[in-house]
Amino acid sequence: MLTRLLSLASTHARLCLIAGLAGGLLLPGLAATLVPWLPLMVAALLTITALRIGHRAAWGAGGDLRWGLASVVILQTLLPLAVLGLLTLLGLQDTPAALAIVLTCAAPAITGSVNLALMLGLDAGRMMQILVLGTAAFPLTMLPVLAVLPQAGDPQQVVLAALRLLVVIVLATGAGFALRAWLFPRPTIRQIKALDGASVLAFSMIVVGLMAALNPALRSDPWQVLTWALLAFAISYLLQICTLLGLRLTRLRALAGPLALGAGNRNIAIFLVALSPEVLGPLMIFIGCWQLPMYLTPMLLPKLYQWTLRND
Repeated sequence: MLTRLLSLASTHARLCLIAGLAGGLLLPGLAATLVPWLPLMVAALLTITALRIGHRAAWGAGGDLRWGLASVVILQTLLPLAVLGLLTLLGLQDTPAALAIVLTCAAPAITGSVNLALMLGLDAGRMMQILVLGTAAFPLTMLPVLAVLPQAGDPQQVVLAALRLLVVIVLATGAGFALRAWLFPRPTIRQIKALDGASVLAFSMIVVGLMAALNPALRSDPWQVLTWALLAFAISYLLQICTLLGLRLTRLRALAGPLALGAGNRNIAIFLVALSPEVLGPLMIFIGCWQLPMYLTPMLLPKLYQWTLRND
């Protein structure tokens, strides 16, 4: 019965994502209840993702470190540093919007990116590699960014946050890999689909808590929510469009789709286990709005990916 339910969730992944968005907006009581549990939910989502991927795929992620690590460094360190430099030249480095943009650009791909890749018909294996490498390297790639980010606070706290996050990632992914080796050493197609469904459901559930700030904000200041939402769509879709167009005529054309998906769908929620509530407090509305372009990517951008990569 459970396997059938999970398989059904995998089959109707898009509807699950829309249901998660709707729940975040229409069930403010449930969303508020989930907020204190968000760090634990993020860790649980990492575990479920590791369970779905398995240690063999993760080990395979190191098979081509040249393009993998280069893409991680560019997307998670050089890009946010360049953006912060530009914002500093404009005198905007201390604004909440600057914090939102830089943290988004510094985050790894969302743990549900493999599901998004499957929905868009992209290479899910490559997407797994980007996810594993980006998440594993994140405690290191975020250090230079947080060290120069004005709102991040004391550099010593930044180091402690990175170490804390590294522990969470190691424990969560280690648990997932151990469960995979114990329960599904050679998963059948049916079991893989059930694991996909579990990932989709977890992915859809966490968005309810992440959008907790949206419902009251819509009631009190809808224009502020609209502004944050427009910024979220601009960041996500511009990163995807620029990555697709920038790589489609290069030797990395085969990786353009997964890299674009990873570039524009970042796991900013991972900072919930790395930074204090005081730092992230002003961004909770943005974090809620950030879910909209990501969860709507399979519905709004499939033709863009098909058009850009149509000769593959």
